[in-house]
Amino acid sequence: MKQIYVERCSKILRIAIKKDGVLEQCFVEEDNDICSGQIYKGIVKNIVPAIKCAFVDIGESKSAYLYMDSKLNNLNLKKGEELLVEVIKEAAGSKGPKVSNAITVPGRYAVIITSHNEIEISKKITGEEYINKLKHSVLKPEDVGVMIRTNALKVDFETINIEIKKLYEIYKNVIAKSENSNHKGLMYNAGGAIAKVLRDRVDEDTVEIVVSNKDDFDYIKEYVDSKKDINCKVTLHDNIINLMDYYGIEKEILELTNEEVKLECGGFIVIDKTEAMYAIDVNSGKNVKSRDIMRTAIVTNLEAAKEIVRQIKLRNLSGIIVVDFIDINDNSVKRKILNVLEEGFKNDKSKTVIYPFTELNLVQIARSRKGKSICEYIEEKCELCNGNGKQLSLIYMKNLIANKIARCLNEHSGEKNIYIEMDKRYREKILCDAKAFATDVGLEDGNIYVNFKDNMRLFKIELVVFKDKIKEISQFKIYG
Repeated sequence: MKQIYVERCSKILRIAIKKDGVLEQCFVEEDNDICSGQIYKGIVKNIVPAIKCAFVDIGESKSAYLYMDSKLNNLNLKKGEELLVEVIKEAAGSKGPKVSNAITVPGRYAVIITSHNEIEISKKITGEEYINKLKHSVLKPEDVGVMIRTNALKVDFETINIEIKKLYEIYKNVIAKSENSNHKGLMYNAGGAIAKVLRDRVDEDTVEIVVSNKDDFDYIKEYVDSKKDINCKVTLHDNIINLMDYYGIEKEILELTNEEVKLECGGFIVIDKTEAMYAIDVNSGKNVKSRDIMRTAIVTNLEAAKEIVRQIKLRNLSGIIVVDFIDINDNSVKRKILNVLEEGFKNDKSKTVIYPFTELNLVQIARSRKGKSICEYIEEKCELCNGNGKQLSLIYMKNLIANKIARCLNEHSGEKNIYIEMDKRYREKILCDAKAFATDVGLEDGNIYVNFKDNMRLFKIELVVFKDKIKEISQFKIYG
C-alpha cells in the first residue's frame, strides 16, 4: 500500500511517498523554482557554433541553454529571434536551465509532442492486436504528435481521446498567449511537483493522499475524482503540528543528510559527493555472524545493493554514481547484485543505466538529472569555512523550529516566550531581519530569545514561563 504526503509551508512544497510504511521517495520544490515541464517565451541572446548551443533569455536570472540539432529543426536560429522553449533540466550551480524547442504537454494517459507528427506507443504497452486497435482509435490533432503512456492501458479509448483533446487545447492556448505577448517569460506551468506525482506516482496501490494546504487539497481532489483509474482517499491535514512532523517523516528526511547508512545485517554504506560524481562505499561493519568471509561479503553486498537503490531515489542523486562493493570473484554473485540494482530502477522515471563490474569490482551507474538532490534543498554551504563544509539551510532549519514551537504552544497555551539555542553560523542572516524570522517560525505575536552557540548541528527550544528565567535570558532577545 502507498501513502502520499503533500506539505506546503513557508516557500517550500514537500512531497513524501511511503510504500508499506517505508519512505520511498521525496520531492522538494521552492517557490519561483524553474522546473522541468515549464514553457517559456524566450529571445536568442547568443549562439556558440563550437558547442552547437544557443543561449536563450527566458526572463529569469540565468539564461537557458539550447542544443542545436537538425532533428529539432533549430540549426537556423538567429540572434534576437523569439521562440517557445520547454525546460527539460533545471538550473544547477552557475549553469542555467537546459531547454528545448520541442514542446510537450503531458497528461496521465497521453502527451502532446511537437517534435514530430506521429502516434508513439509506450514500450511497456505490448500486444500487436491491442496496439493496432489503439492507433486506429486515437484521435490525433493534425499538427502535432501524440505519445500514448502506459497508464492508457487502465482506461478506455474514449477517456484517452478526451484527455488528448484537453491537452491540445492547452497547447493551442500556450501558442496564442505567446503570440499575443510582447514580453519574454513563463507561458505555461505544467503543475510542478504535485502534477508530476499525480501523473506518474499515483497508481492502484495508492490508498491515501494527505495534504496540508486547502488549495492543494482542492486541486488534488478534483484530479483524483476525474480519473477512472484512481481510487484513493484524499485527506486534509487539520492539525497545528506540521504534516511531515506529525507523521514522523521529518526525522527520516533529516537523516538523508547523513553520509553513513546502516544495513540490517550490521554492515553500512557511505555516500560521498565529489565535484564530478557520487561515490558509495560498501562496508561489512558489524556483520560478523558468519565465519565464512565470502558469505559475509555476499549478504552485505546484496542488502547494500537494495539500499543503494532506495537511497539514490530518496536523495534524488544523479549524474555519475560509482559503487565500491566488497570484493567478490564469483561472476554469478556479481550478476545477482546487478539484478538487484536493475530491478530496483526498473520503474524509475529518471533514465538510469547500470554498467557491469569493472576489473576493480566497481559498479558505475549513470542517472539522468530531474530536479535537485534532496540535500541541495536541506543543506547550504558554510560561510565560516569558505564553503568547504555543509550546514542545514536556514529555510529548512526555520521549518524544523516552527514545528517544535507549534508543539510547545499546543501543549502550553497562553505562553509565548520562546528561548532558542542554535549555531552562530545563522546569526547574521537571522538578526538582519528578526521580524521575518519570527513570521517564518510562527511567532509574530510572541517573544523570541536566541542564544547563538558554537558547533550545534540542530537546535534546542524551551518555552519560558517564569519571570526570573525571562530576566536571565533578556540579553538574548531578538524579537517581541
